[in-house]
Amino acid sequence: MISKVAEFLQIMGEAKRRKEQGLPPRNIKKEKTNDNPNIFQKLRRNQILPIVLAFGFVIFLIVDLVRYYNQ
Repeated sequence: MISKVAEFLQIMGEAKRRKEQGLPPRNIKKEKTNDNPNIFQKLRRNQILPIVLAFGFVIFLIVDLVRYYNQ
C-alpha cells in the first residue's frame, strides 16, 4: 500500500497534488539580504561619500607635499 502511494506521488506533480489537496501554491523563499553591509557596499550605495573621500585624500597629499618642501 505504501509503495503504491509513493509511486503515485512521484508520478503526480507537486503543484497538481497541492491543488487537489486544497493547499495554496508553494511560496518561493527569497534569499536573505545581509542586514550589516560591509564598508564597500555602503560606499557603493552612497554616491557623494567616495567623492568627498577622494578630495580629502588629494588635499592631504597637497598639504603633505607643501610641508615636505618647506623643510
